[in-house]
Amino acid sequence: MSKPIVAVVGRPNVGKSTFFNKMIGQRLAIVEDTPGVTRDRIHGNCEWQNHEFMLIDTGGIDPESDSGMLLYIRQQAQLAIEMADCIIFLTDIRSGVTANDLDIANMLMRSRKPVVLVVNKCDALGEPPLELYDFYSLGLGEPYPISSVHGHGTGDVLDAICEKLDFDSAANEDEERTSVALIGRPNVGKSSLLNYILGEERTIVANEAGTTRDAIDADVDNKFGKFTFIDTAGLRKRGKVEDGVERFSVVRSLAAVERATVCVIMIDATVGFTEQDSKIAGFAHEQGKACIIAVNKWDAIEKDGKTMDMQRKKLMDDFSFMSYAPIIFISAKTGQRVDRLFDLIKYVDGQNALRVTTGMLNDLLARATARVQPPSDKGKRLKIYYMTQISTRPPTFVTFVNSRQLFHFSYQRYIENQIRETFGLEGTPIRIIPRERGEGK
Repeated sequence: MSKPIVAVVGRPNVGKSTFFNKMIGQRLAIVEDTPGVTRDRIHGNCEWQNHEFMLIDTGGIDPESDSGMLLYIRQQAQLAIEMADCIIFLTDIRSGVTANDLDIANMLMRSRKPVVLVVNKCDALGEPPLELYDFYSLGLGEPYPISSVHGHGTGDVLDAICEKLDFDSAANEDEERTSVALIGRPNVGKSSLLNYILGEERTIVANEAGTTRDAIDADVDNKFGKFTFIDTAGLRKRGKVEDGVERFSVVRSLAAVERATVCVIMIDATVGFTEQDSKIAGFAHEQGKACIIAVNKWDAIEKDGKTMDMQRKKLMDDFSFMSYAPIIFISAKTGQRVDRLFDLIKYVDGQNALRVTTGMLNDLLARATARVQPPSDKGKRLKIYYMTQISTRPPTFVTFVNSRQLFHFSYQRYIENQIRETFGLEGTPIRIIPRERGEGK
């Protein structure tokens, strides 16, 4: 990792996610007064006094729990502790020192990692409350009183963290990463794919819809390049989005699409295409992202020599509105074609950032209009004077015409197809913006 790692741990509902959001300056972790809301590890960059480190928010630790989701949460927190260079142990002044706090403190002492003990919900200004001194009994040194809601005392905590970190050994990583969002319906295998790529249980995998609620970032460096994978919550039909936490998770998944450069739209091979798949893909298309359609669980399908071709043809019909997106059949369980997926990610990302010179565009335009004459209406014919590319991600072209009304959608699609035929642009949407001469910028 290019930056030191600091993990925030503690019991459920002591304010870890609120503290995390305050530290990184944005609402990246879901905050709600419900135990177990933060289920996976959430990463965010934190900067203080010209130093940067990676902050990890974890689910609440219940040391005695051995059942279901709480066991998964505890395992995730333990993974965060193992990979951290420093640990923030967050406690709650209102509930005092509990038996679980003592158990967690023992766990942290056994890890032999530097620990900063923080006592949250000290909201009043002035002298710290007398109850603060009870926290010395945890054996972790001086407790720092803070209010994660108001931000009181957080500067002292950040100073203490920076004193315990070795920033000189942290290498700067300036090379730009390819940001990849894994999107799709619940239970299509997004978290399983990320875990296979990382070779660790980075996100929770369970046969229960909705186990991933936050958008999880993970950096991956391999022979194919440098990537940041974003594992998102599964997007269900609006009528099935039940509680406030899940509704916020859907918003977070859509925001993850916006900050990614490549979207891998995952389909369950055992279920096939659904209307929800088209809506999810449509959002990525509207955002102008490079897209790949990955059909997961291909190992679970009975097949013969024609099965893949038949499935590919059907999916091309289903995704006719984004026929540019390549289709790949993978298995997150066995790793089948995952290497090929990396090749595709690099390829479509390059296509999304492709720039074509104005001269080459206008040579294409001359050939295209000579081959198929522009439409006319009431004796007035469309004239396309010239075309130029104004931006990338997605490739966006402006055409200057005598009448926008005459530049029908069908002829725009024809010009788009000619651009793709000549320059490729596979895996990325294209925008064509008609403008009349004399219009402002």
